[in-house]
Amino acid sequence: MNYSLAAKFLFFACVGAAATGVLPAPAALAAGLALSLTLGNPYEKQSRKVAKTLLQASVVALGFGMNIGQVIHAGATGFLYTALGIGITTTFGIMFGELLRVDRGTSYLVTAGTAICGGSAIAAVGPIIAATEVQMAVSLGTVFILNAIALFLFPPIGHALQLSQPQFGLWAALAIHDTSSVVGAAERFGPQALAIATTVKLARALWIVPISLAALLVEREGKQKVQWPWFILFFCIAAGARTLFPGWSGVWAAGFKGGRLGLTVTLFLIGCGLSLKNLKIVGVRPLALGVLLWVISASGSLAAVYYKWIAI
Repeated sequence: MNYSLAAKFLFFACVGAAATGVLPAPAALAAGLALSLTLGNPYEKQSRKVAKTLLQASVVALGFGMNIGQVIHAGATGFLYTALGIGITTTFGIMFGELLRVDRGTSYLVTAGTAICGGSAIAAVGPIIAATEVQMAVSLGTVFILNAIALFLFPPIGHALQLSQPQFGLWAALAIHDTSSVVGAAERFGPQALAIATTVKLARALWIVPISLAALLVEREGKQKVQWPWFILFFCIAAGARTLFPGWSGVWAAGFKGGRLGLTVTLFLIGCGLSLKNLKIVGVRPLALGVLLWVISASGSLAAVYYKWIAI
């Protein structure tokens, strides 16, 4: 497909605006969606590759704005909450996948993406279960659509229910799929929400490893390699450096700001990845499975946070 000069110009203009802070995170995602659904993304393949790397680098840079003690506390507490949430979501995923007659591979990927961390979990598990390109596309499309909705929907709900920043950060980390949307939504709510959401979400992302190992045992008999999310370790190192060397506050502040701007660019690139083709390929049944699991996860975790059954 030949893309117009206007599409290419708008693409780079939006990237520049996002990278300099002129375009805020929600507007960056909206701009990406608008460009993709109208003129089209002139750099679709490149966008996907850059978005994945930039997201991980941005999350690492966000560690420069956090205290390692708070990270350890929130991570340890969040690990228990995420274990419970993942167990419940996986159980419902298996049940609803069979009831809706979603094929096994797609059902497993949508469930893993909803329970753990969206596209990252799907990318890790997909090769292990020998998922086809169609199954990968359907699963990624499903969680991506729900991620985009969550980024816009969660902050207004949080304000309407008068959630505190710690409450909202915990809810976002437990209920939203991808790290980018978790951080984007929490950033809109406030700095304390951002810190808690990022830390608990990374604790949730650690479950990629046991879920991948389970897939290895069930599907491929140990023939495939598990992809370890190394960026989580580097995030902790960044937080540790910021805590141990407080005199370098200017450096850490610059790194943290760079992470937030990098995240904004990432959200624009993610928005550019949602095309009419992706919407059509999702289909009704996988999307219904994803929506059901998401509603259960989001409403259950919201009730637990709102009534203070769980807290950070």
